[in-house]
Parts: sequence; structure tokens; C-alpha cells
Amino acid sequence: MAAAARDALSAAGLDEADEAVRGTCEDASVCKRFAVSVGYWKDPYIQYFVRQAKERKAPEINRGYYARVHGVSYLIKAFLKKTECNCQIVNLGAGMDTLFWRLKDENLLPRKYFEVDFPMIVARKIHNIKSKPPLSKPIMESHSGDSFLIDSHSLDSSRYSIVGADLRFSSDLEEKLKKHNLDIHLPTLLVAECVLVYMTPQQSANLLKWAASTFPVAMFINYEQVNMTDRFGQIMIENLQRRQCNLAGVEVCRSLDSQKERLLLNGWETARAIDMMKVYSFLPQADVKRIEGLEFLDEKELFEQLMQHYCICWASKDSSNLGLANITF
Repeated sequence: MAAAARDALSAAGLDEADEAVRGTCEDASVCKRFAVSVGYWKDPYIQYFVRQAKERKAPEINRGYYARVHGVSYLIKAFLKKTECNCQIVNLGAGMDTLFWRLKDENLLPRKYFEVDFPMIVARKIHNIKSKPPLSKPIMESHSGDSFLIDSHSLDSSRYSIVGADLRFSSDLEEKLKKHNLDIHLPTLLVAECVLVYMTPQQSANLLKWAASTFPVAMFINYEQVNMTDRFGQIMIENLQRRQCNLAGVEVCRSLDSQKERLLLNGWETARAIDMMKVYSFLPQADVKRIEGLEFLDEKELFEQLMQHYCICWASKDSSNLGLANITF
């Protein structure tokens, strides 16, 4: 009886923690929509997924999202170029991300694009797609063949697929992706933005190990926190905890080295990691100058500290010698 009560409490605690993580999807989407509305970058699709922010976002937040979107996008496009789009992308914890539509607009779609997230988030995304022609039309335009599946928890067309799954259970994840025609022999790019940090180190290690052992030719891009043991990192953790949001995997976010080490220990052949201040300095400087003119940034030091506490890490394994190990900024 006591054990059953303990299990129920633990499950309730897990549900609450998962709910807080689901809330971060909404936060990120609202921040992106606000930055787009100010002119940081163009994304005509985000408006169909999320409301406009009730209040202005701070300029350092907008610049941070600008660097995140452009940094991740740069590596994705480098992978697409190396594979000549003869590949598949698996976006883990994709939330309301609009990358599929933006790649289609640029004629850069991979052979197939998969998104995975909690079933509740997937149901909301599918509802938006079904009810908004600017979202559904591009999916239909890129679709060929007979089998087009759409229900409340999954969508599967020939080029785009959304799967509701829990990333903490990779066997369940693999089974669902294979049902939607995941091809393990195709070069595969896996993308995770602020996802692994919400899993325990063991759970994220299992996911990374599964990906490295499943795909012979693959790249993994991870965007998340770093340098979290200093005072600024501690304040970030406390702020999230106040919102019942626990960073279960924060111990791997000690340093750039600990981030690379996790990838190398779990089956990846090469790994690199740089903080977002470095990424920001590598972005096309004419555009950086343009966005810096959009809003006055009072807190330069705060911006730099914030950027030094996020990073992009990427890893590869490349049995076909496509040159994935050479991808860098």
C-alpha cells in the first residue's frame, strides 16, 4: 500500500515536472514570435502557432534567440549541403518549431523531416496545421503517393512527419519513427534544443547512445546551457526552479568539455562545442550590425554573461566519408 502511494506521488511529481517542461515550449515560441515581430529574422509561420507576447521581451533575450536560430540553422544547412539533401532530419522536442516550412521555402527539404515531442504538444501542433491553410498547404504540396495519415496525435506524409513520444524511452521512439518510415540507412541529422537538460544524465546518455548505434552516418546538434556551476549559472537554475522547472541534466552542463565528453562517451566519433558568444561573433557581421540597430542594448555585460551560459555542441559519425567531421562555423 505504502509503495503504491509512493509510486502515485512520484508519478504526480513527474507529471508536474513534465508540465513545467511543456511550458518552456510555449515560452520559447512566444519569445521567437516577439523577436520576429521586431525584425530580428523572418519567419512567416510562427504567427500560426503562438500568440503575440503581452509585453516586450528584453533586447538581450531577442539577440540570444537570434543567435540560437541562426547558429543552429547554419549547422543544419551545412549538413544538408554535405548530403545534398539526400538525408533525413529528426527534430527532437520540436515544440512549435517552423523549420520544415522555412526549409521548403528555400528548396532545402531533406528526403524526410520528422518531429518528436510530448503527445500533448503534438496534438496542439497538428490542430494548428489542420486549421490553418498556410501550414497545411506546404505539407500537401510536398506530399507524393497515397498514404497520408493525420489524426489527433500523429501526422505522416511522404516528406513530413510528427510523432508523439517520450524521448526518455528510446525503444518506443524508434518503433514510432519506423512506423512513419524512418530509414536508418539514410544520413540522419538529429537536433535537440534545450531538451537533453530536462532529462537525467542517464536518460540523455541512452538517447545519444541509441542515435549513435542506430544510424551509421549521422550528426547530432545540441543547443543548451553550459558553465552552470558559477554564480550566474546558479541564478539561472534558481529562476527555473521557482517555476517548478527542474534541470534534471544540469550536471552535464558544467563546461564545454563536459558537453563534448558526453557525446564522445556515447558512441559519437567527433564532437565540438562553442558558447553562444563565440557563435554570435561567427555570424555574418553585416546582419549582426543590422539587428544591433533594432533596439538599444543597455545591459551589454548581462548579454555577454547570458551568451556564455548557452552553447551549441555538435557530433558526427561518418562511415560514408561525407566530410561531416569538417562541419564548423
